[in-house]
Amino acid sequence: MAENVALLVSELATNALRHGGGQYTMELGATAEAVHVIVSDPSSSLPGARPPPDLHRGSGGFGWHLIRHLTSDVTITPGPGDGKTIQARIPRCPTERGNTATAVRTTALR
Repeated sequence: MAENVALLVSELATNALRHGGGQYTMELGATAEAVHVIVSDPSSSLPGARPPPDLHRGSGGFGWHLIRHLTSDVTITPGPGDGKTIQARIPRCPTERGNTATAVRTTALR
């Protein structure tokens, strides 16, 4: 599980730096059931999967696919300010995640 949390943290931080305005805040928390990662950045642009990742040119495109695969729940909400906050949950019990990509819930952004 630690490897999955580290990968999730890395992907969310990288996405915030590359696509979210270059700065972000991150909160990590845990309950008996799951680990929670919350990232806020100043961009109102929604994250999303790019076309199929390019395995030959190293141009990326894997991040959002990985995030959705690693998590059992992802929520995107407005704020702070004009930005957005992404809340992701990794269950401590791997069977809760299943084999399908996580659905993403989005609250209307300004």
